[in-house]
Amino acid sequence: MEKKVILSGIQATGDLTLGNYIGALKNFVKMQDEYNCYYMIANLHALTVRRDPDELKNNTLKILASYIASGIDPDKSTIFLQSQVHEHAELGWVLDCYTYMGELSRMTQFKDKSAKHADNINAGLFTYPSLMAGDILLYQADLVPTGEDQKQHVELTRDLAERFNKLYGDTFKIPKPYIPKVGARIMGLQDPKSKMSKSSTIPNDTILLVDTPDEIMKKVKKAVTDSDGIVKYDEENKPGISNLMEIYGILTKKTMEEIEKEFEGEGYGTFKVAVANAIIKELEPFHKKYNELMANPQYLEEIYNKGAKKATEVARKTLKDVYDKIGIIS
Repeated sequence: MEKKVILSGIQATGDLTLGNYIGALKNFVKMQDEYNCYYMIANLHALTVRRDPDELKNNTLKILASYIASGIDPDKSTIFLQSQVHEHAELGWVLDCYTYMGELSRMTQFKDKSAKHADNINAGLFTYPSLMAGDILLYQADLVPTGEDQKQHVELTRDLAERFNKLYGDTFKIPKPYIPKVGARIMGLQDPKSKMSKSSTIPNDTILLVDTPDEIMKKVKKAVTDSDGIVKYDEENKPGISNLMEIYGILTKKTMEEIEKEFEGEGYGTFKVAVANAIIKELEPFHKKYNELMANPQYLEEIYNKGAKKATEVARKTLKDVYDKIGIIS
């Protein structure tokens, strides 16, 4: 039986976080044996906010290195840069012409980013979901790993695919969102009611994958908890400690009940040190591989060029079919 297709990507903005690692990268690694996976670095999407050019280039390579250091195998999965496959931008424009203004204006991420970047509410920020739909539909993806914050965009992609198919016949496969049950949403250490984000400006809120062991220990020790000193899972009343328990449970493969028993009678100080050590141990091989990759940009270039060639072969077929059906000579 032919493997189902998965498409996912991470924006080339800032260093990746522990939340990205647990919620996305570890799942990417698991899926590459079961599915036909396309993992892109979304550097075109990054342009909706003003970026320093050198920083954007460097972030692109850092995310590529993070993919591979996490265990994504370039021989099993297609890893590529969005910008190297021009079909993304072309299909994005076509889908712009089939997306209604009302649909785009309802996107919660547009509202959130507009509030954060009120001085740069540009057209790309508004039409971002159409380009994302193009990313997905180019590869006839069956599933799209996504967090709750992106689920709305996948639903719009489905609507656009159905709209186009109704007008021109069977063209796009209808994708479904794939939300992992484990580790899909790691929260901030200082704001445990908000998702851990690489764009967070709150000091010590985010553990970055490039943080040193000392930095990880320091951030975890400063994590917000509560005053009762009992390691007990209660997401509503104890969000801080519950978030740390989630992280510890995922990394040690222990249940919440096992963690509660392990730290029964212990204070938060002892538990936080255990959490930090579990993170440090988990990321040790990542750090070693990541540093090796960043010191070898020629190898990274070989990987993204190889990936772009494979991705283009598939994307070109889809775009040609779309152009033929709507009357564009290509």
